[in-house]
Amino acid sequence: MGIQDIVEGKKQWRDHVARVNALPPDYRIVYKEMQKYLFKVGPVDLEEGNLLSRIVDFFEEGAASGKGVLELTGADVAAFTDNLIKDSQTNADVYRESLGGQ
Repeated sequence: MGIQDIVEGKKQWRDHVARVNALPPDYRIVYKEMQKYLFKVGPVDLEEGNLLSRIVDFFEEGAASGKGVLELTGADVAAFTDNLIKDSQTNADVYRESLGGQ
């Protein structure tokens, strides 16, 4: 990874954060909790940024249509987030495999 890749990655992250900060307050709170959870448990390919960007896209559309964030996610935000990564390998899976599949 060269310097140009790092600079571009930082620019993309700043743009992403700006989009999150433009969301209504309730959407921002839910997004940040989801993000915190995803950073802890996975998925392994989270660094590619596609999932987080898709969540922001989804939230932007919901906010634009006048819906509350819980109308989109349901009351159980954790279950909604788990459903997003249900078919992805998580960091917990990698850790379990490193222990010999326990």
